[in-house]
Amino acid sequence: MSDKQAHLNGAYYGPSIPPPTRNYHRPGRGSGCGCGCCLLKCLFNIIITAIVIIGLAVFIFWLIFRPNKVKFHVTDVQLTQFNLTSNNTLHYNLALNMTIRNPNRRIGIYYDRIEARAYYEDQRFDTETLTPFYQGHKNTSYLNPVFVGQQFVRLGADETSEFNEDRVNGVYDIDVKLYLRIRFKLGRVKTGRFKPRISCDLKVPLNTGNGSFGGTFKTTRCDLDF
Repeated sequence: MSDKQAHLNGAYYGPSIPPPTRNYHRPGRGSGCGCGCCLLKCLFNIIITAIVIIGLAVFIFWLIFRPNKVKFHVTDVQLTQFNLTSNNTLHYNLALNMTIRNPNRRIGIYYDRIEARAYYEDQRFDTETLTPFYQGHKNTSYLNPVFVGQQFVRLGADETSEFNEDRVNGVYDIDVKLYLRIRFKLGRVKTGRFKPRISCDLKVPLNTGNGSFGGTFKTTRCDLDF
């Protein structure tokens, strides 16, 4: 009994309360990304800045030079032979006069390679390599590809029918394409090489000894594809 009374008279605080948990934060750990994130942000900012600077440089270049598209025309054509034998051998004699107009005031053009190809019904029947040259500012240059010879062409029934129709009309649908390798010159700076293709879809009248059988040729503008 006395033991119980002594216990009741003593101070009673209940069960002991554990000490609060302390969180230790160390730099570079936990939710923060530390130096890694800083490097990524710096790299991202550098890339964005570089893109903006390049964009401004291109825009300024365009404002200063304002490059205009080079223009290609076929001004005259002489077709004196275009015969297809029974074994699909094409005999041809085709000569062209072409002009190249560079309208730019500050840009020159190096034509390092000029390959002219002639097609009929998507069949190539001749290829000629022309002399390289440099074209200055606001200048017109002239090309004179000549295709002479004979070549086997694979013409199906539809293509042969088209050929017979062209022969009756005296006008042939001939495509001449230029495959170029060029460089541009801006002051003393020369650019890398580009490989554009020039496509000329021509309506070519056959010119017999007594004159043109299918009328006269009309100057034709060619399409430029980069």
